[in-house]
Amino acid sequence: MFATSLLSRFMQSPSQVHYAAAKRILRYLRGTKDFGIWYKSTNDAKLVGYTDSDWAGSVDDMKSTSGYTFSLGSGIFSWASKKQATVAQSSAEAEYIAAAATSNQAIWLRRILEDIGEKQEEPTTIYCDNKSAIAITKNPVQHSRTKHIDIKYHSLREATTRGEIELKYCSTEEQLADIFTKALPRNKFEELRMKIGVCHKHIKGEY
Repeated sequence: MFATSLLSRFMQSPSQVHYAAAKRILRYLRGTKDFGIWYKSTNDAKLVGYTDSDWAGSVDDMKSTSGYTFSLGSGIFSWASKKQATVAQSSAEAEYIAAAATSNQAIWLRRILEDIGEKQEEPTTIYCDNKSAIAITKNPVQHSRTKHIDIKYHSLREATTRGEIELKYCSTEEQLADIFTKALPRNKFEELRMKIGVCHKHIKGEY
């Protein structure tokens, strides 16, 4: 997901480097054509999200990449990888912007689930691996950390106050959305791929 999102930024004027990267992605797709998302049978219909961001990962304009994923009992069913519209001045700001986008998606998903009879009675937990970003949602007085953040991203605070969203800390090792924000070593990529429920159709096990 991250690789295709990154490559799509160069569609207007691709170079040989981008063609080579596209061929590598196609080889990966061919090699994983028997892979899919495994959804286990479960009575758990609790919406859970993960949000993450790199910081200034784009060498062209120093913008960060947001990523999120949502599951409903087992495998993921909603995810995204997207470059942020503004330049974040700190890793906390980048993570906060990513969390705001994730919150908006969570609220939309909650409305859809309510329409189909799966109303979420409790706040939707969104896991974030940046404690400073979480602190910003809980303490609006942190002027030095928030004065550069566009007001539109503070919808996250409102969703938290309304009891729709609860932002919780998780370690970087447990951050599933990491796979949507940056290139990873092969072993880490394959580990996270399994954890989000993507596996070979003949593999059945815990993830």
